[in-house]
Amino acid sequence: MSCLLNIETSTSVCSVALSMDGEVLFEKASFDGPSHAALLGVFVEEALSVLKMKGRKAPDAIAVSSGPGSYTGLRIGVSVAKGLCFGFGIPLIGIHTLDILAATAIEKNKPAGDCLYCAMLDARRMEVYAAIYDAFLTPVRPVSADIVEAGTYASFLEKGKVCFFGNGATKCKPVITSPNALFIEDVHPLAVNMIPLAEQAFAAGKFEDTAYFEPFYLKEFQATVAKNKVLRGLD
Repeated sequence: MSCLLNIETSTSVCSVALSMDGEVLFEKASFDGPSHAALLGVFVEEALSVLKMKGRKAPDAIAVSSGPGSYTGLRIGVSVAKGLCFGFGIPLIGIHTLDILAATAIEKNKPAGDCLYCAMLDARRMEVYAAIYDAFLTPVRPVSADIVEAGTYASFLEKGKVCFFGNGATKCKPVITSPNALFIEDVHPLAVNMIPLAEQAFAAGKFEDTAYFEPFYLKEFQATVAKNKVLRGLD
């Protein structure tokens, strides 16, 4: 039997889910903005309390969303996941954020038939972190940072329907006007949707090196200077 604690903090949504052989024992998510530092520990503690009621002291592994996504969110999620792995002496599983999004969208869109799936995370302005998959979650185009313009995905849209989703898709809707472009609303990378992917990784023994594992940021973090500091420098 595999018991997995799943953590997802790559966007403004903070979520945790506990599973036993694919069955959801606990799930909790907050959509109220980037409050991961305050909420993640509470959610994890609640999940572990459920685990104790099941007569178990620890999960078999911790699964965490590995990015791309919010720099701060990913750091918080991975730091907590690593701490739990070291504390319990259990392995770490990393799940790509865009894989979670795509798996969710494919499951949600099954009645619509065959098409490609473009998972998008907002990267500010008209840039997104995006990857394209087929209906079996097989990557068709690997993740990259895309500047979204009218022709960005033309080579795929010319061949058939493409479903766009994720928090980066909304701002792209006015730009991507092809009749083959479909938009799926309310698709978020949630811990509960990580469970099938985490179960597969656990069964395959696909674990990360906990000590050296780092989130996949795709782009380097760029710190900005607060406006009040800039103004003081002009005095």
